[in-house]
Amino acid sequence: MNETMREFLTRLLDAYGPSGYEGAPARVWREEARSFADEVWLDVQGNSFAAAGPEDAPTIMLAGHIDEIGLMVHHIDEKGYLFVQAVGGWDPQVLVGQRVSVLGGEGVVPGVVGRKAIHLIDRDERDKAVKLKDLWIDIGARDRDEALARVQVGDVAVLAGETVELANDRFAARSIDDRIGTLVALEALRRVAGESLNVRVVAVATTQEEIGYRSGGGAATSSFGVAPDAAIAIDVTHATDHPSVDRKEHGDVDLGGGPVLSRGAVVNAVLYRLLTEAAGRAGIEIQVHAAPSGTGTDADSIYTARTGVATAVVSVPNRYMHSPSQMVAASDVEGASELIATLLLGLSGEESFLPE
Repeated sequence: MNETMREFLTRLLDAYGPSGYEGAPARVWREEARSFADEVWLDVQGNSFAAAGPEDAPTIMLAGHIDEIGLMVHHIDEKGYLFVQAVGGWDPQVLVGQRVSVLGGEGVVPGVVGRKAIHLIDRDERDKAVKLKDLWIDIGARDRDEALARVQVGDVAVLAGETVELANDRFAARSIDDRIGTLVALEALRRVAGESLNVRVVAVATTQEEIGYRSGGGAATSSFGVAPDAAIAIDVTHATDHPSVDRKEHGDVDLGGGPVLSRGAVVNAVLYRLLTEAAGRAGIEIQVHAAPSGTGTDADSIYTARTGVATAVVSVPNRYMHSPSQMVAASDVEGASELIATLLLGLSGEESFLPE
């Protein structure tokens, strides 16, 4: 991973942007895109777009979602404690004792997630899983009025903490799901911009994926607007190479083992084959994930857009999903970017994605 990509990764991962409030990371993404893309724009739902290649050619869409999970303030009690609801899917166990950044109207308000100390919990309750309703955020306010001067109902919060680099070129951050996907989409576009392309490539940083199971999120609206001939959803997937994971149940995915291609009903067989061939040309090791029905990614919204879109899924292995310290390997991020760039450069623009 070169220094430009590494610096962009850190800025992108450290920006605060839970679902519906993605403005800060989206601005970072568009700023980077303007340094090389032919065109950069934003839509009303907050989706960000960057394009390269001939405008009259078939369009290939690269989609990664830029939102992260978070918390939303829904009650402030008389003592100034904030009670929250989940923005996306949380395991409340990982929240206990965490530091948080509340995105207040006047700026970031630091706080901590509170719970009764172990000494005050009845012995028969100690082994029970904590629920979100049993937790609160303490911003140090003396009372409700003081809290309301800094935070309002509807403000959102994310866990505090910067990206850290670990041994063997691995990174940990709270927002890897799926800022890494948006980085890969843009990095693939960077690698083909200015080259001789037979397709138009549109990279999209989509919004609201973490809450989009009801509406399809920004992937539904952006794919309708772009009207691509084919699309690649780029996300993270569970690495299964750490203790307590049953590979017979969850499959074989190793951190550092290379990008992961999904196979299943959502995935277009032709596009899947073209990706495997591109991996062979580039000498990239790939892993395969079985997805017999849905993929749990933006692909589930894209493949039925308009009259249907030939869609594939490229994922980066991720340890500790939906936690404060999700982890990826730089080699997998690099491999996913190069795989997609190799595919794009090898397209003739005359491919048929009809089922084989």
